[in-house]
Amino acid sequence: MAAATTAGLATNVFPFRDARAAPDPVLEAGPVAHGSLPVPLVLDNGSFQARAGWACPGPDPGPEPRLQFRAVCARGRGGARGGAGPQVGNALGSLEPLRWMLRSPFDRNVPVNLELQELLLDYSFQHLGVSSQGCVDHPIVLTEAVCTPLYSRQMMSELLFECYGIPKVAYGIDSLFSFYHNNPKNMISSGLIISSGYQCTHILPILQGRLDARNCKRINLGGSQAAGYLQRLLQLKYPGHLAAITLSRMEEILHEHSYIAEDYVEELQKWRCPDYYEDNVHKMQLPFSSKLLGSTLTSEEKQERRQQQLRRLQELNARRREEKLQLDQERLDRLLYVQELLEDGQMDQFHKALIELNMDSPEELQSYIQKLSAAVEQAKQKILQAEVSLEVDVVDSKPETPDLEQLEPSLEDVENINDFEPLFSEETPEVEKPVATVQPVFNLAAYHQLFVGTERIRAPEIIFQPSLIGEEQAGIAETLQYILDRYPKDVQELLVQNVFLTGGNMMYPGMKVRIEKELLEMRPFQSSFQVQLASNPVLDAWYGARDWALDHLDNEDVWITRKDYEEKGGGYLREHCASNVYVPIRLPKQASRSAETQASGKGLGASGGGASEQA
Repeated sequence: MAAATTAGLATNVFPFRDARAAPDPVLEAGPVAHGSLPVPLVLDNGSFQARAGWACPGPDPGPEPRLQFRAVCARGRGGARGGAGPQVGNALGSLEPLRWMLRSPFDRNVPVNLELQELLLDYSFQHLGVSSQGCVDHPIVLTEAVCTPLYSRQMMSELLFECYGIPKVAYGIDSLFSFYHNNPKNMISSGLIISSGYQCTHILPILQGRLDARNCKRINLGGSQAAGYLQRLLQLKYPGHLAAITLSRMEEILHEHSYIAEDYVEELQKWRCPDYYEDNVHKMQLPFSSKLLGSTLTSEEKQERRQQQLRRLQELNARRREEKLQLDQERLDRLLYVQELLEDGQMDQFHKALIELNMDSPEELQSYIQKLSAAVEQAKQKILQAEVSLEVDVVDSKPETPDLEQLEPSLEDVENINDFEPLFSEETPEVEKPVATVQPVFNLAAYHQLFVGTERIRAPEIIFQPSLIGEEQAGIAETLQYILDRYPKDVQELLVQNVFLTGGNMMYPGMKVRIEKELLEMRPFQSSFQVQLASNPVLDAWYGARDWALDHLDNEDVWITRKDYEEKGGGYLREHCASNVYVPIRLPKQASRSAETQASGKGLGASGGGASEQA
């Protein structure tokens, strides 16, 4: 019956996994070369998670990336854990105890902190088993943000070429690599990419296989903002569990229990029905202690425990008296030694000793000796009485309460008893009554449950309706309509035939159906379109970068070499099918000094002539 009741109560109850990352092992030395060409390293440098692995040529290029870790680090304190240095990624274990110490090299999705980025790269190269000494002697394919600033790319190139000594590097956009992986090879494709990650959401038009950077748009919302919004919703709903509603648990709810509503208003109306709510609400079980609040001890057990506590208190007081007696005896011996100096006539040493004791006269010394002698004798008598009372307690086998008159405490003992007041918080009942088992007034398990109902759709809805969290931005549907309106009708028809969804924030159930519904509302009557979800929205960027590296391994036109870096600067970019558009900074040419001098002379002459005319 109890099992059946428990099963009935556990409907739609999901415990938090509170997954703790295991430290990454240091892998053996990776592949060095394939024939005469070194094996490239592929790094998907994401703001939420970094992924690293080898692009091994051959029929089987290898499984998923060998290394996946959170792109955060925390600097250890000098005195904690043996002076441990900075910890990165999975070496941190659980992130919540270190949440206030976590640092990321990213501002949104753009790396801006060179020092922290170097820590992430060190961690990747070390755990991948890079065997070259003093440098990383492998080409590197690195992902970057859409329309990344030249300063960020310059910083990254400087780090890779100057610090790691790499031979060459290629930069590409993660969502374009994913698009490259999911489309047939050797096919020039056009389409619209909707990429939503941890910090941002991008809509990228692709024309004839190349990014149209002038018309791509960004929405500054992603999984991070959804997790923060869900945390605020549940903390307002359950103010008694503020500390337990952590960001890590909110991310778990988003990843495993949230979904996108096809029609948000209609879905909210469904949740108003009690039966629908009861069937679809997810009860997230927080950890709790199952100990009962009440006590089920009998009167005899309580009496025995009280006697044990009293005996321990007596032993503690006896130990304290002995320690105090020892200190008083040592001080008394010191005073008696000073008194002997007076009796022996050693006045100089006697006066020095009085000064050390902070006393003024022999009479004061004698008074202290008398008081201390009386205190020592009184302490010895108390110790003897305590020993006698303990012997009586041991010999007497009656279960009655020991005679407390023999243990009449002094003022010092009363202070010690006050320190242990919680031990005697339960008063002895005058009349013994049968003690029944105390049952809790409520179900502790149910009290520690979070009922996640409409929050399952409200949190991920912010990328379609940013106004839910007070953001003055357009959602995905409005931005998609705005981009399409910038093209002629025939180009619009071409783009909507290949709408591609990628990124970790696109993995919600119902996302593809919602995008199709939005396109159906904005496109003309009886027009066609096609929406495709990436086969693996999280890892396809790395797979696409690996495929691209293998296809262009011997094509020097798409790699930035050290020579290019030294001649054209760190912000230089070689364009390819998955790259950003390179827009160099064009500084205005400075005029020569002679030209400036002539121009200034003419200006002065003209101003002088004008002044004379006015005169």
